[in-house]
Amino acid sequence: MAHSHSHGEGAHGEHDHGRGADRRALAVVFVLTTAFMAIEVAGGLVTGSLALLADAGHMLSDSFSLGLALFAVWLAGRPATPNRSFGYKRAEILAALVNGATLVAISIWIFVEAYRRLWEPPEILGGWMLAVAILGLLVNVAGALILSRSGGESLNLQGALRHVVADILGSVGAIAAAIVILATGWRYADPLISVLIGLLVLGSSWRLLRESTNILLEGTPRGVDAEEVGRKMAGAPGVQEVHDLHIWTITSGFPALAAHVLVGRDENCHDRRRELEDLLKQEYGIEHTTLQVDHAGDHQAPLQPLRFRSRRE
Repeated sequence: MAHSHSHGEGAHGEHDHGRGADRRALAVVFVLTTAFMAIEVAGGLVTGSLALLADAGHMLSDSFSLGLALFAVWLAGRPATPNRSFGYKRAEILAALVNGATLVAISIWIFVEAYRRLWEPPEILGGWMLAVAILGLLVNVAGALILSRSGGESLNLQGALRHVVADILGSVGAIAAAIVILATGWRYADPLISVLIGLLVLGSSWRLLRESTNILLEGTPRGVDAEEVGRKMAGAPGVQEVHDLHIWTITSGFPALAAHVLVGRDENCHDRRRELEDLLKQEYGIEHTTLQVDHAGDHQAPLQPLRFRSRRE
């Protein structure tokens, strides 16, 4: 009988290096966003533009979200303890979930305010609105480039990037509304384009909420078919059955697998385990594995839906 807990050290080194790049990118964008947020809030109040205030409100949430993401990166880098064997890596996923929720809250506020303004559209200073919106677009594009070029693939960083991309869309919408107001004087352009911005913000939250919730509920990682993995393992040389198969994600880019494997009476449990570890790493990119390997007949397999038998039997 063989019990094994295996994971590649290289994967952890790559996570630590990526986390450092994430931290630097998030810090720079946090400073840019916070500085411009104050300018845009003032611009929205002075010009009376909801589109600017909507974008400013989103940037306010960005400052909070980027600060939260920075804290999560720091927390995720703390060492593991006996009571927290994976450390605080899930902190990044919690931050991503909060970021997705704030996107939903902001979009609801935009819809409510736009509805109110459709009944009584206020006077808007289109020239100043256009100038502030263009400056906001430049700041947001710079922030998006910094985050995208950091090379980070964590859901936490992607959540921050989605906030900034939504800000870019908000700035574009504010520019369009300002141009319409300057060219035609049609004040309804401001709340109508604000509704479009709200829809874009709401859409950007969907993937973030879906993926962070899936990780927190320990669902199978996106792009991995648990039944296919189970059949592949059961089809490996010497393996007769695989059950108690669990595949989940610790944090972004860190999948894990645990399973109970039954091999033939004359098989070497350690050799079969090492072969399965290589298979999972090479074909599915899963390096963190916990495999319990027993000889068939020494252990009674439970009856359960996810039970994979070798076709050689």
